[in-house]
Amino acid sequence: MSRRSVPPAFPLLVVLLVLAGCTGSAPAPPDQPDRSDPALAAAVAALPQRSVGSAPAMRLAAGLVPPTNRWFSGLVFPAAPQPVFPLPLSVGVRDDGVAIGLPDVTSTTKTIFGSHRPAVDMRLGTARMLVVRYDDLTVTVAFLDGSGAERGRMLLARGSPYVRYTATTEQRITLDPAPQAGGTVESLGQRYGFVAGDGAEAAGDGVQLPAGGWVTLFAVPPGGDAALLAGHADVAVLGGEVTQRIVGDRVVTTLDYRTDGGDTLVGAMPLQDAAPGCTAGTYPTIYGPLSLCAGTALTVSDPLVEPSDGLDLSALSDADRATVAAAVRADAATTSFTASDTYAAGKELARAANLLRLAEQLGLAGTADRLRAALAAELRRWAEPDGCAHRDTHCFVYDPVLRGVVGLAVAFGSEQFNDHQFHYGYFLYAAAVAARDDPGLAAALAPVMDLLAADIGAGRRSAEFPRSRAFDEYAGHSWASGFSPFADGNNQESSSEAVAAYNGLALWEQVRGDEPARERAVALLSREAAAATRYYVAPPLRSAEFDGFAHRVVAINWGGKRDYATWFSPAPGAVLGIQLIPMAPVAGYLAGDTGRIRADVAEAAPAGFDVPLGDYLLMYLALADPAAARAAAQDLPASAIDAGNSRAYLLAWIYSRRAP
Repeated sequence: MSRRSVPPAFPLLVVLLVLAGCTGSAPAPPDQPDRSDPALAAAVAALPQRSVGSAPAMRLAAGLVPPTNRWFSGLVFPAAPQPVFPLPLSVGVRDDGVAIGLPDVTSTTKTIFGSHRPAVDMRLGTARMLVVRYDDLTVTVAFLDGSGAERGRMLLARGSPYVRYTATTEQRITLDPAPQAGGTVESLGQRYGFVAGDGAEAAGDGVQLPAGGWVTLFAVPPGGDAALLAGHADVAVLGGEVTQRIVGDRVVTTLDYRTDGGDTLVGAMPLQDAAPGCTAGTYPTIYGPLSLCAGTALTVSDPLVEPSDGLDLSALSDADRATVAAAVRADAATTSFTASDTYAAGKELARAANLLRLAEQLGLAGTADRLRAALAAELRRWAEPDGCAHRDTHCFVYDPVLRGVVGLAVAFGSEQFNDHQFHYGYFLYAAAVAARDDPGLAAALAPVMDLLAADIGAGRRSAEFPRSRAFDEYAGHSWASGFSPFADGNNQESSSEAVAAYNGLALWEQVRGDEPARERAVALLSREAAAATRYYVAPPLRSAEFDGFAHRVVAINWGGKRDYATWFSPAPGAVLGIQLIPMAPVAGYLAGDTGRIRADVAEAAPAGFDVPLGDYLLMYLALADPAAARAAAQDLPASAIDAGNSRAYLLAWIYSRRAP
């Protein structure tokens, strides 16, 4: 094959793609089938095997763990494939082709839009699409004809301006708009490029592709150099992986893009502390400007957030300690475990764990003993591997189709794998607190708690679980929807519960003595906390693209939009509060500009804190104005305290804060 063979009007470049073994008679097997982990397989086998939920579709090659909670989950599970947002592009994959576009970033008072705009359409004439490979940074889609034979493959990479289609068999594809002289075209006010290679030839409104021939579409940055983009289009991205290291007080993340040789172009996620040198152009996105970098790796750095299971009470006065101690005794006396679904039950467990830590710190031995015994008993009930063989709630099953642990009873679509990190983070946190000094209890809980940890935070892929189910290694935060049946991509609402989840994961791995797993969980915790600040709690929203947006916080981030709204309430208290709950001991990352915190709390609770999630708003205020939070806490009614919180913990949080 020649590296460059170019007719004048349509550059032809060459690529080596992983197509070995494709015969054209049937879809190729996945390039990297997921292999069983013997230890996980044995633990999974101890749970009842049951599919509680089911996906409308499963456009996935056999041998791959279903990729729930991913930026591209909408390609696999909904009844029809949904648009995905690898950034800077939006991509609409269909059974018969694919359309790409650069989103037009606009805003209203409550929403920033960057919806899919199909500007360039590649029509393949195929009958079915199928995800055949995915990794930390890329997803590969195979296109099949009516008999099920593979016609070609397309790779999408996070941060890449390129979409590459490679033919498995000889074929002709059409492009709309048709490629012009020089290989570029204007569509919907943006410029796009077309490059092809390995024997491909431009033919009118399309491209004639031999087996192995390819065509790449790309978007030119506004005001950017199309020739620069075309010059890198001969380098094929084949896959990607991400590694993290703790270096001093930072978490350093390296995103490696595996190519067939040479540098590609990839964009750094907006607002990340990325390595310098990203000067190849800039794209607008709903998160801010994405700058293109030449190379095969990106390095980003985030502040280290250490996991925590207790507040620092060292500076409390004697009077404050007495007040908190009295509240601990009162809250402990009314502590019970009445919830059955995994979200509400998890919050009850975490509430009891916080009370237990306070009782231990304050020397309330009798109260601590009673809380410890009650918490341990409830955790043991949930941690019976065969619990669901005997009862319908307070237990877990393993879904052998979707490949993960599902708790009974389900809540908020957890049977569709929605919100698993939120639910299981509470369980892991409570288990870590209860077993921190009790190896016997840790061993008793481990058969199930280790599976919850694997469900949300496995450090590597296996046939039993995906790697870090919900965490997006490129964006630095998690996605909450399991199946992502939305035209705006996947989404996450409660950034704070995601942070709390990885805090719980890190604490549990510490109890288990697994230092590599703990370090990885700390990296996830730190990166999620940094993203929570950048994109939810304190995002810079004053740029021209966001002029219409009238708020300082974002409650739901999507692939293709950002909302000042929640899934459960339009109240301003809920919008801010869902970024604060549960104000775990690790929530000091929320501190920052005290003026901003005061203003945001005033908007969320203008007439007092008896509003949705008002107790968390009050605790948030303590990061900026502990005196005002202390005064307001005296009058906070019991009805304003969330079921996952307690007056004792609220007071301890506020009293432990000092004026910035």
